[in-house]
Amino acid sequence: MQKEQTRYSRLAHITRLINTKLELREVLEHVTAAISEEIVQCDSVGIYLPESNGDYRGYVGKPKYINGTTLDMHVIDMEYDLLAKEVVETKKTIYIPDTSKDTRPDPRAVGAFKIKSLLALPITYEDELFGLVFLFDYGIPMDLKEEEIQTVEAYVNMAGVAIRNATNLTRKENLIAEKQLLLDLTRDLSLCATMQECLDKCFAYVGKVLNNPNVAVHLLDPLAGQRIKPATVSRDSDWTEEDWLETHSKQEFDQTNDLVMQEVVRTKKMLLIPDVFADSRPNHDVCTNFGIKGMFMIPLVAMGEVLGALAIVELEKETMSLSEADMQLAQSIADATASTLSNLLYMEKQEVIIEERTSEIRIKNSELEKVVAELESLSREKMLILNSAGEGIFGLDLQGNITFCNPASAAMLGYEKDELTGKSYRVIFVVTEENGSDLPNCTPDQQFIKKNGEHFPVECVISEIREGSAVLGEVVTFKDITERKLLEEEIKYLAYYDSLTDLPNRVLLNDRLNLALNEARKKGQKIAVLYLDLDRFKLINDSLGHSYGDLLLREAAERLKVSIPPNAIISRQGGDEFTIILTDVKGQEDVLDALEHVMDAFAHPFPLKGNEVFIKTSIGISMFPKDGDTAEMLIKHADAAMYKSKEKSGTHYHFFESEMNHRNMESIKLENALYKALGNDELEIYYQPQIDSATEEIIGAEALLRWHHPTEGLVSPVDFIPIAEETGLIVPIGRWVLKNACRQLKDWQEQGHSRMSVSVNLSGRQFEEDNLVSMIGETLMEYRLAPEFLHIELTENQIIKNSEVTIKKMKELKKLGVNIAIDDFGTGYSSLGYLKNFPIDFLKIDRSFIQDIIEDDDNAAITNTIITLAKNLNLQVIAEGVETIEQLEFLKSKNCFIMQGYYFSRPITAVELAAKYFGRERRN
Repeated sequence: MQKEQTRYSRLAHITRLINTKLELREVLEHVTAAISEEIVQCDSVGIYLPESNGDYRGYVGKPKYINGTTLDMHVIDMEYDLLAKEVVETKKTIYIPDTSKDTRPDPRAVGAFKIKSLLALPITYEDELFGLVFLFDYGIPMDLKEEEIQTVEAYVNMAGVAIRNATNLTRKENLIAEKQLLLDLTRDLSLCATMQECLDKCFAYVGKVLNNPNVAVHLLDPLAGQRIKPATVSRDSDWTEEDWLETHSKQEFDQTNDLVMQEVVRTKKMLLIPDVFADSRPNHDVCTNFGIKGMFMIPLVAMGEVLGALAIVELEKETMSLSEADMQLAQSIADATASTLSNLLYMEKQEVIIEERTSEIRIKNSELEKVVAELESLSREKMLILNSAGEGIFGLDLQGNITFCNPASAAMLGYEKDELTGKSYRVIFVVTEENGSDLPNCTPDQQFIKKNGEHFPVECVISEIREGSAVLGEVVTFKDITERKLLEEEIKYLAYYDSLTDLPNRVLLNDRLNLALNEARKKGQKIAVLYLDLDRFKLINDSLGHSYGDLLLREAAERLKVSIPPNAIISRQGGDEFTIILTDVKGQEDVLDALEHVMDAFAHPFPLKGNEVFIKTSIGISMFPKDGDTAEMLIKHADAAMYKSKEKSGTHYHFFESEMNHRNMESIKLENALYKALGNDELEIYYQPQIDSATEEIIGAEALLRWHHPTEGLVSPVDFIPIAEETGLIVPIGRWVLKNACRQLKDWQEQGHSRMSVSVNLSGRQFEEDNLVSMIGETLMEYRLAPEFLHIELTENQIIKNSEVTIKKMKELKKLGVNIAIDDFGTGYSSLGYLKNFPIDFLKIDRSFIQDIIEDDDNAAITNTIITLAKNLNLQVIAEGVETIEQLEFLKSKNCFIMQGYYFSRPITAVELAAKYFGRERRN
C-alpha cells in the first residue's frame, strides 16, 4: 500500500510539473528519476527523442555518464537495433528478460554494457509517437513483473503528455512567427513602387524561409504571346543576374513548353522535385548547365490568373528537402507578392496608356499649330481638315476672345456653328484662380462649361499662334474626358468601398480609424471599435440562396447606417462582418447608448422577397487607449470579444478582456476548417459493435463521428467536438450523423439483420433545440425505421441541468418509441433519484470503471452495484471499454452480457463492420 501511495504521489507530482512552465528537459528528468526509483533493479534509464532526419538521439537519462559518454552522444542505429525499430513500427512495449536468447537488441550495446535484460517502450500520446525509453541492467537481469512494466508505462505516458505539450507550444510559437513574417512582408510590399523592388522583397523573404538564396522568377510576357520568360534572379544567388540571363539565352529551350512549368501553370499549385535527375519532367540538359540538383516551383497567381512562377533550386546537396510548413509559408509569400505585382502591372499599363494618349495629343497639337500658322491663307482643303478633326479646336485672340472653333468644339459645348465666335473664353473655361492675363491657362483638373451650364472635365493643350516672332493669339485643343474620369472614380470606389452595401471597405476603414486615432491622441479622447457578425447568415445563404444573402446584407447595412451617431464610421469588413467606429466617447456609458440603437436595428424581421427572417448579431467592443493604440490591435481585440459574444444565442455584446486575446491559433484554424467540413464531405461515421456476450452475436453499434481533414489527416473528436459545441455547428453536424446512422441501420436491416440497433449521441446543444423531437420523428419516417432500434445516448450531467425541461423532452422522445441510454454513467453528478424519475432504458457503465475492474476492488464493487441497481430498476446495462478476457468474464459473472470495447472491435467503417460481422459489405 505504501508503495502504491508513493507511486501515485510521483505520478501526481509529474502531472503538476507538466502543468507548470518547466522546460521539457526538466520534466523528463523527473520522469527518469521516478522510473529509477520505482524499478530499483534497473541500472540505466534513457529517453530518446526523434531528430528532423528521423534518427533518435539520447535526450535525458540516468546515470548521466555511461562508460565515459553522455546520453546525447548516442544515436540509435535502426539497422542494428531491431528492437528499437520494432517498437517504433508497432508503438508497443517490448520486454526482453534474457538478451542472450533474443537477437533484436543492438549486439554492440549488449556486449559493451553486458546487458542481461532490457525493456523498450514507445512514448506516445493519442497514437502519435514522440520518442523511445530504454531500461536495462549492467550484468544482473531486472526480472520485471507485469505490474512494474505497467507502472513504467504510466510514467512514460506522462512523458508523452509533456512532449505533446512542448510540441504544441512550439507549433503555436511557429504560427505566431509566421504571422508576423507575413505582416512584415505585407508592409514591405505596400512600400514597393516598382516590380523589381517587389521581387527583391519576395526573394529575401522566400530565401529566409527556405534557407536558400538561389531564388529566381519567370514571368508571362504578354507581348510575346503569353510565353514564359526568365525575368530576374535574387541578388544573393550563387548566380549573377547577367550570367543567369546569358545562360538562359544560350539554351535552345522554350520554357512555355517545359513540363514542369506547364504543370505549375496548369494546376496553379506549388511543385517540389527533390532529385531532378530521378524525375522525367525537368529538362536534364538545362539542369546540368545550371548545376541544378533539386527544384521547388511556386506559381504566382493573382485574381485567378498566373503571372509566372518562382524557382528555388538546390545547387549543393544531392537532393532537396523542404518541410510542408516551410513550403506553405513560401506559397503565402508568393501569393502576397503576386497580388502586389498585379497592382503594379495594372498601374504600369495605365501609365503607358496615358503616355500614349498624351503623345498623340502632342503630335496632333504640333500638326494643328502648322495649320493655325496658315490661317490667313486657309484653303477649302485645309478648312475641311480642321472641320473633320475629332478633338475640339478653337482659337483666341490676345484679348481672350474666340476667333474660330471647329464643329467638334461646338458639338461638345452644345453651341451652333459660329455661335461662339467673338465670345470670351470665360464662357467656356471654369476659372478657379485668376492668372493676371487676358488669356487662359489649362490646369490638370480643367473643366469646361456647356451652353446649358453643365460642367465637364477636359484634357486640353494651349499653343501660341505665331507669325515670325510675333504672338497673334492662341489655339486651344481639348478632349472630353468624362468617361475616363468616371472610370477613375469607379476604380477609386472599388478600391475604398464595398460594392454590395456602399459602405467603406476595410482599406478605407483603416485610413479613417488611423486619422481618428491621431486626433484622439492629440485631444486625449477615447474611441470605441465595434465588431459585428450576423448570426445564422450562412444558414440564410445555404437555404435561400446568395441573392437573399445579398439582400440581407444590404438591408442590415441600411439599418446600421441610420442607427449610429452622425460622427460614427461604419464599414463592411467582408462576409457578414461589419465594423463601427465611435469617436470622442466619454466611457462605456456612451458606447452602451449607441449599442442600444444598434441592437434595436435587429429587433424586427428582415423582409427578403416575401420571406421574413429574424437575424441577430454578436458584437465585440474594444476601447482606445485601454485595449490598444493601433487600428490593427483595436480591430483584432474587438474581433476576439465578438467571438465571446457568439457563445450565446441572440444579440449579445462583450467588451474586450485581455484573456480573450489568447485564442489558440490552431483552434481558430480548426474552427474555420470545420465550417467547411460538412459541405466538403470530410465527415464520416465509424461504428463500434455492441455484442451480446451470452450469444456472441452483434446486436447493435454506436455511431461515432470522425473528421478526415484534407491536410491534417484524421482529427480527434476531442479536438473538434468542443469547437462544434462552441460555434453551434454541433446542431447541423448532429443532424447529419443521426440521418446517416439511421440510413445505414435501415440498410443493414434490409440485408437481413432485422434486430440490429444503432446508438447516437446527442450533445447538450442539440438536446436544447426546440425541433429535436420532430427532427428525430421525421428521420424515422423518412427511412421507415422502427423507433425501438434507435438508441439516443445522453450524459448524466446533460440531463440534470434542467430536470423539468429534460423530463418533458425525454417523455416526448419515449412517445416516439426510441430507447434512451445514459452514457458514461457514474462519472457525472450522479443522483439515484433521477434513475426512477427519468424515462431511461439503458445504463452504460463508463470505461473508467471497467479498465481496472480486475485489479481495483473499489471499481469492481462500484460496477457490481451499478449492475444490481439497473436490474432492480428493470434497466438494461451496457459495459463500455471492455478490452480483456478477464474483464469479459467478470462482467458475465455479474450477469452483464451486453458489451462494447477493443476486445471485440475498435470503431470501424460501415463496410468493415459488414465484412467482419455480416460476411459481406453494405449495399450502397
